[in-house]
Amino acid sequence: MSPPKILPGATLHPEPFPLALRAAITASGLPLDRIRHRLQLRGVSISVPTLSHWQSGRRRPERPESLRALAELEQLLSLPPLALRSLLGPPRPRGRKSSVPAQRRDRAITEGTYPT
Repeated sequence: MSPPKILPGATLHPEPFPLALRAAITASGLPLDRIRHRLQLRGVSISVPTLSHWQSGRRRPERPESLRALAELEQLLSLPPLALRSLLGPPRPRGRKSSVPAQRRDRAITEGTYPT
């Protein structure tokens, strides 16, 4: 039996940030468009697709304006300061420079030899 194929960009373990954000949004009872509107009233411009990407784990806030939006979002959702921001961890590598080339990294992940 061959090991399951892992698609590039897939995460093996759910990350805590999107799970916590989704839970907080669900607990608030507010749809994403209302959250976006309330953030806009606080001077923070963010799109509904961005919020959706954050809570699904497809993207995460890293830029200064995104981190500011996240701080306002914590207040809006009645969360303690840093409740969500503390779950982000270090920024993900960007650009061409990576310690492991993408093809070799993807092969290592599918073969189970990538260090965790």
